[in-house]
Amino acid sequence: MGKIGGWAHRTLATLALIACATSAADAQQQRPNIVVIVADDVGFTDLGAYGGEARTPNIDALAQRGAQFSRYYSSPLCSPSRAMLLTGMDNHRTGHSTIIEVLPPAMRGRPGYTMRLEPGVVTLATRLQRNGYRTYATGKWHLGHGEGDLPNSHGFDHSFVLDASGADNWEERTYVPYYATADWFENGQRAHLPENFYSSEFIVDRMIHYMDANANANDANQPFFAYLAFQAVHIPVQAPAEYRDHYRGVYDGGWEQLRAQRWRRAQDLGLLPATARIDAPHPSFRPWSAISNDEQALYARSMEVHAGMIEAMDHHIGRFIAYLRSRGLAENTIFIVTSDNGPEPSNPIADADFRRWMRLTGYTRQIENLGERGSFVMIGPENANATGTGSLFKFTAGEGGLHVPFIIAGPGIAPARIDARAFVTDVTPTLLERAGVPLDAPAMDGVSMNPLLNGQATFVRDADTPLGVEVSGHSALYRGDYKLVRTPLPLGDDSWRLYNIVADPGETTNLAAEQPDLVASMRADYHAYAQRNGVLDLPPGYDPQAQVAHNTRMKTYQRYWWIFAGIGLGALLLLSGVIWLVRRVFRRRTA
Repeated sequence: MGKIGGWAHRTLATLALIACATSAADAQQQRPNIVVIVADDVGFTDLGAYGGEARTPNIDALAQRGAQFSRYYSSPLCSPSRAMLLTGMDNHRTGHSTIIEVLPPAMRGRPGYTMRLEPGVVTLATRLQRNGYRTYATGKWHLGHGEGDLPNSHGFDHSFVLDASGADNWEERTYVPYYATADWFENGQRAHLPENFYSSEFIVDRMIHYMDANANANDANQPFFAYLAFQAVHIPVQAPAEYRDHYRGVYDGGWEQLRAQRWRRAQDLGLLPATARIDAPHPSFRPWSAISNDEQALYARSMEVHAGMIEAMDHHIGRFIAYLRSRGLAENTIFIVTSDNGPEPSNPIADADFRRWMRLTGYTRQIENLGERGSFVMIGPENANATGTGSLFKFTAGEGGLHVPFIIAGPGIAPARIDARAFVTDVTPTLLERAGVPLDAPAMDGVSMNPLLNGQATFVRDADTPLGVEVSGHSALYRGDYKLVRTPLPLGDDSWRLYNIVADPGETTNLAAEQPDLVASMRADYHAYAQRNGVLDLPPGYDPQAQVAHNTRMKTYQRYWWIFAGIGLGALLLLSGVIWLVRRVFRRRTA
C-alpha cells in the first residue's frame, strides 16, 4: 500500500474509532437517570392522585405525565418490601423474611431470617454502580447496620440513612423503647443530625448535597440513581404547622365516614371497580360514636397531622424535582413514587409500659401541640383501615396491607392508567432494562414491566402464573382474577379464604366453600412458593404484638443489665439481712 493509501486507511480507522467513542458517549448520556421515592406506611388512597385529602401536586403531576398503577402490590412490612424493591428477589431469599422487631428467637439466624442482605444478594444500586451509574441513598434503610450491612456495602457511593424501623422526625431520637438511640449512618459511619432537622426536608437536602458535590467532577455526565426513602408517614406522625393546619375540621366526621369517602373517590377515579363493595369493619374496630369527644378530637387532629406530613413530603419532593430541572437533568430521569406497605395501625399508647416510657422520655399526646416537636402521634387501626383498600392494614396480607400506590414517569413512558397487576420485585428488573444493564445472576423473582409500559403487553404475569407473599405467617397467593389469603390470630382465624380480587377488592365474599378445587390448586401453588423460598412455620401461638413486647423486654435487659444486676444484688442482700435478723430474734427467744 502506498503512503497516501496508508495515510487514508489510518485516517478512516481513526475517524471510525472517534465515531464509535462518540456513539458510546451519546449512549452513556442517553441512559436515564433514576429516582426511586419510597414513602413509609402510605395507604393506597392517601395521595391526592389516589383520592386522598392531602395536597400532593408534585406527586400528582408525575401521575399525570406517567403511568399510574391501580393494582400494584408490596409486602405487609417495611424491611421485606425494601429488600424486594432493591433486589428484585423474594424477601426470604434476601434474608429479610420479616422485620427484626417481631422475629421469634427460634428463627433468628436461619437462612432467610438473618435480618441482613445475605451473601450473594445483589442490589439494584450495585448493578447500576458496576455499569457506570453514580448512586445515592438518603432516608430509611432498615436492612441492617452490622459490618457490611449498610448502603456503602451494597452499591451506594454516598448515603445518609436511618437503620431502624422509624425515628422521631424533629430530632435525633428513638420513637419506641426497642431502640436505645436513633442510629443514623453516613457512608457507613455513625452520624448525627443537624439542630434544625425535619426528616422530609433533610432527606432531600442531603441528596442535593451529594449531587452538588458531583456536579463539577470528571464523571458529572454519568447517569445517577437516587434512592429517597422518606419517614412520612411512619409513627410518630409529625408535621410542621403550616402543613397540618390546612386540614382543620376535614376529619371531624370520623373514620367510618372517611373510609366510605375514600372508597367512593377511588371508584370515581377508576382505581376500583364501580360496582365493588367495601367490606364490613373488623369486629375489633371501635365505632366512632363509641369513643369520647376528647378522643374524637385527638383522632381527628391526628389525621390532620397525617395529611400535613404527606403534604410536607410532597413539598420537598417538589424541591428535588426543581433542583434536577435547574441542572437540566429532569427530562432524562425516571421517577418512581410508591409506598413500602399499607397504613400503620399500631396504637402503642394503649400499653401501660409504653406510656411510662413516654413520661420518662418527655413524649406527649396533647391536642395543643400534636405533630410538633415532642409529640407522639399515631392514627390508630380504624383510621389505618380507612386509608387503605379492602380489609385490614399493614402487618397483614389483606388488601389494606399489600395494595399500595405506584407511579412511574419519565422518558419513554406514556401517560396511562394501568390496571395490570404488578409486584414490588418487578421494579429492579424494569429499571435495569431501561438502564441497559444485563439481568445477570443472581436470578430475580421479579418480572420486567417494560412490555406493559411500552404497550407491547397487557399483563406482567399471565393468568396462569402465581404470585406468592408471606411475612410472619400472613400469607397470600394471587393467580389470575383470584387471591387466596390467610390471616393468623388475633386478627384472623388462620383459615384460607378465596376472593375474586378483580371484582371484589374489598374482600367481602369468601368463595372458598364454593370453589374447593380452585382453593386446593392455589394452596398447592402457595406450598410450592413456600418450599422454593424457604418459608418457615411460626411457633405455636405466635402473636406479633406479644413478640414485639417480649423482644423489647429482652433488649431492655441487655441494655441495662447492670441496673437489673444491681437491683437483684440489692434484693439478695436485703433478703439475706432479713433472714439473718429473723434467725437472731428466733435464737434469742429460744435461748
